Amino acid sequence: MSERAVPYQCPYCGDDDLRPHEVVDADGEVSSPHGQWACRSCLRAFSLKMLGQLRPGAAADGGPA
Repeated sequence: MSERAVPYQCPYCGDDDLRPHEVVDADGEVSSPHGQWACRSCLRAFSLKMLGQLRPGAAADGGPA
């Protein structure tokens, strides 16, 4: 299994001060849900999700090649 992919820039402000987004539950336990990131520059949290891989030669608009 590969390591978690890391975004290089915030999709909102373009800054690179990103950290895994930490969530504190009611019991006080801290977790970092997979794919969730926090930008320390613009103070936004966002998530990323890989949908899959494209076939080589697939049309750019997502239609059949």
